[in-house]
Amino acid sequence: MRRIDFWMHTFAFPGRVVERARQVEDWGFAGLLVADSQNLNAEVWVELALAGAATERLALGPGVTNPATRHPAVTAAAAATLQAETAGRAVLGLGRGDSALTQIGQRPVSTAELERALAAIQAYLRGEEATLDGFTSRIAWLPDERRRKVPVAVAATGPHVIAAAARHAERIDFTVGAEPDRLRWAVATAHDAADGRPVSLGAYLNVAVHSERARGRDLVRGSTAILARFATEGAPATGLSDVTRSGIERLAAGYDESRHGQGDAPHARQLEDDFIDRFALVGPPEEVVERLAGLSDLGIERIVVVPGSLGADPEAVEETNLRFAEDVLPHLAD
Repeated sequence: MRRIDFWMHTFAFPGRVVERARQVEDWGFAGLLVADSQNLNAEVWVELALAGAATERLALGPGVTNPATRHPAVTAAAAATLQAETAGRAVLGLGRGDSALTQIGQRPVSTAELERALAAIQAYLRGEEATLDGFTSRIAWLPDERRRKVPVAVAATGPHVIAAAARHAERIDFTVGAEPDRLRWAVATAHDAADGRPVSLGAYLNVAVHSERARGRDLVRGSTAILARFATEGAPATGLSDVTRSGIERLAAGYDESRHGQGDAPHARQLEDDFIDRFALVGPPEEVVERLAGLSDLGIERIVVVPGSLGADPEAVEETNLRFAEDVLPHLAD
């Protein structure tokens, strides 16, 4: 079995991110990604800077930002600054945008727009000239030869975004769920598009380690809905079971943006048990270990653990996170 690096995903709320960062570092996670969704969360770069000052080895970054709510030059400068202030622990998570754009009445950027921004951000981070909308500029204080370039990780679901990431990014983190055949399709799509270019592959997965499966499902309903509603967008149904495919279609048709991420939202409550069991990782520690071990054999090098939903019982979420750290992580991280 290949080694897997484990990261934790969290929402940005003042006073909580620093505590979470210290906690996951103590547990042995490789990194922490913080959601970037203005109006729903606090300012991500402020929280990341505070987390960086409070930790020593933990990798940190947005999970994920987008090229629309901030100009690519602003995003690149923020990531490079975090890299400098944390002695090389920054990673830049980038995607088409979801709730961040919905909150201001806009739609996710197109794949072509994302790819143009991705190419520009990479140029900025290398200290090179970048051209956007016919104008060329560069970040004057980069490159800094004392520090390595900030790696860019693209959150990707469909084949076109996967391909763009494989052409430009150092990392791809799939958001296609936990079904092995679907992840196998995503891995193959990335390798085909990379055409020999090295790229590190990971996956965002909704996780609840709980001996009471029904309780675990309820804890991740809202966060599962966030990832699942895009899981077939622009993509063939390759690798999806009938249960998962039909569940995603119903979810996408009835998703309420005003209840984004909430476990008690109608669109989350209607998710069938079998759907959650397939798309997410819910169950006792030994079952979660077994399923994760199988995913590593597909070529997945990194798992971003997405725990409880917004509004979920915080004590129960903390207990599932602790169970992951104590009963799952030691079996897979070495």
